[in-house]
Amino acid sequence: MSKTMSAKDGALDEQERTVAPRSVGGSRALALLLVITGAGGLLAAWVITLDKFELLKDPNFQPGCSINPVVACGSIMKSEQAEAFGFPNPMLGLVAYGIVICVGMSLLAGARFPRWYWLTFNAGMLFGVGFCTWLMIQSLYHINALCLWCTLAWIVTLVMFWYVTSSNIRAGFLPAPAWARSFLADFTWALPVMHTGVIAMLILTRWGADLWA
Repeated sequence: MSKTMSAKDGALDEQERTVAPRSVGGSRALALLLVITGAGGLLAAWVITLDKFELLKDPNFQPGCSINPVVACGSIMKSEQAEAFGFPNPMLGLVAYGIVICVGMSLLAGARFPRWYWLTFNAGMLFGVGFCTWLMIQSLYHINALCLWCTLAWIVTLVMFWYVTSSNIRAGFLPAPAWARSFLADFTWALPVMHTGVIAMLILTRWGADLWA
């Protein structure tokens, strides 16, 4: 009887280990990247929020990053797209980038998170990249102006997205073939570099020399 119960207990323990989500931490490099990119995004969101408040008080206020007719943060802030959810977009960034910094600091302290946490974190970043892409298209082809602080937010968002996605794939949290895991182990940096290059190409194609006029 005891042997039978022991065998059943062992089988249950093995099943629980198989079903239970595996918790993993992150490398120091990933943690620092999240802290740095989160801080960059938070800075951009904070500056834009302050300028938005000034613009609400004085419609003629010109933000410091309004350099010429193309690089004109004020034109972006006055657009309908600047309040996509019924409130200023940078307020969403103040929360989102703050969360990224908290996760990065937690990883530096040795925290480990289960699969569902990493995937939720990754999904939030995917939303962020999608939202930034929409804002970029609106900026380039509808508002016809560029905000330097917004551009900083776009870049840090795509960088953190690609590195977290790479980490999840290498940890086995996202399905991917062996060659993809092998590639990401050494060349994750190539993805945000190419993504940033595409954005730079679109900006230069859209305005070219007018950026410096």
